[in-house]
Parts: sequence; C-alpha cells; structure tokens
Amino acid sequence: MRIGLCNEVLAALPLPRQCEYAAALGYDGLEIAPFTLDDAPERITTAQAARIRATVESFGLVVTGLHWLLVRPEGLSLTDPDAALRERTLQVMERLVGLCAELGGAVLVHGSPRQRAVAPGEDKATALGRLQEGLARAARAAAAHGLVYCIEPLSRHETEVVNTIEEAAGLVRAVNEPALRTMLDCSAAGLAESAPVPELIDRWLPTGLIGHVQVNDPNRRAPGQGGMRFAPILAALKRHAYAGAIGVEPFDYVPDGPGAAAFAAGYLRGLREALDC
Repeated sequence: MRIGLCNEVLAALPLPRQCEYAAALGYDGLEIAPFTLDDAPERITTAQAARIRATVESFGLVVTGLHWLLVRPEGLSLTDPDAALRERTLQVMERLVGLCAELGGAVLVHGSPRQRAVAPGEDKATALGRLQEGLARAARAAAAHGLVYCIEPLSRHETEVVNTIEEAAGLVRAVNEPALRTMLDCSAAGLAESAPVPELIDRWLPTGLIGHVQVNDPNRRAPGQGGMRFAPILAALKRHAYAGAIGVEPFDYVPDGPGAAAFAAGYLRGLREALDC
C-alpha cells in the first residue's frame, strides 16, 4: 500500500526540496495539486512535464496522481450557465488528464467545490446535470490515457453537490464510463457520512467504484492528529486488497506543513508495519 503526500503541504518549498523531504520521510510518491506547478497548469508543455517527472523520480518517488484540479486558472466552473465558460473548464480538465499521464500518474481527483456550485437562481438538479455532462467528457479523456478520473464527495460545508459516496456512485453509474469512479476522503466522510469509514470501505470497495483514498482527520489535520482512528481504516483497505495509493491530505498544518507531513508519515508507516500492508 503506497503512501503519497499531497504536495501542497510543502508548497512553500521548490519541487526538488519537496521531493527530497518527502523521500526522506519515507513517502512513496507525491499527489500533485497542479496549481503548485504553475498558475496556468493547463499550459505546462510535454517537455516541462517530462522535466517535472524526472525531478520526482530522481528522488525515488513517483507521481501518484493529481488533485485540486480547478483551483487555477481562476474563474472556472462546470456548472455555470455560461456554456463558453463550461467549455473552457472542460478544455482545462482534458489537458490536466494529459498532464497526469505525462507525469506518470494513475488517478485524478475532482474535488473543486467552488467550480461545481449551484449557480444563483438555479437548482441543484441543473448543476448536477451539467456536472454529469462534464465528468463524462473527462472520463473519456482519462480512458484514452489509461487513467482513472474520480469525482470526490465533499461535506456540505464545502458544496451542496455530491456529498456522500452513495450520491457520487449514483453519478458514476449514470455517466456509465469505465474510467469514471468516485473516491474516499476520510475527512469529508467523517463529516458527511452516517457510517464509519471502515464500514464505508467494506460496503463500497468491493463494488469497484472507489478509485482512490485520501487520509485526513475530520478536524482537517493530518491523520493521527484528531479523533479518527486510522488503524481500522488501513485494516479495512488491506482486507479488501486495496492496491492503489493513499494520499495524505491535511488542510490545517500543525505545527506547519513540513511538521504535519512528518507526523503523518511516522504515524501511517507505523500502522502499515503493524498491519503488514
């Protein structure tokens, strides 16, 4: 079970230092937020992507995937009434799929709550319909590159569109594209779901609809820095032979980004060794 660090945790450092630090802590890879690479990540060329990949791999790491896809450039939306803006957003998404492939990643995580918001004067069903159309196109792009594209359920504190795995699974089934799946974010699940995370894993992982897992506490800190217990979560992943990476994605960095990354690495490596996974 590979452990990747979401690289925005170390965004204050240049990429080579991020890689050096993550490797020293024992991470297996980086899950990259494209906005940390460039304010216009859709303009990153194939040659630039090759250099980024070479930098990551020179430290013995891999790029596990991309997340926080639509933070930059600003103003994107899949659910806005403006069809031209939605098309622009889809073009960015398609380029990020290509970028993920060029970096050697396997999965893209579509969170981006502001970019799937219900537009003023419209209803949730309209937003959901537009999101479905956009995800179908992103999934086809992902399939062309042999990647998985995941829609991320997020808590109601962040969005009113797709809050639970069940809602996300319904969307995935409606789109009916093999490359589209959902994923499990432990923090969001702890806030939005009625069942504990291990039970969610037992229910949903066997369906094949879960394409990725991110680990963080509902208090938005690193795993082990709050009340959620992660040993049962890793045990459940092992029980179902989960073969993907898990991404460490805190939002509240305590004591700071490098400190949070170090705490999570030690905590999760200890659990992984104890569970032999």
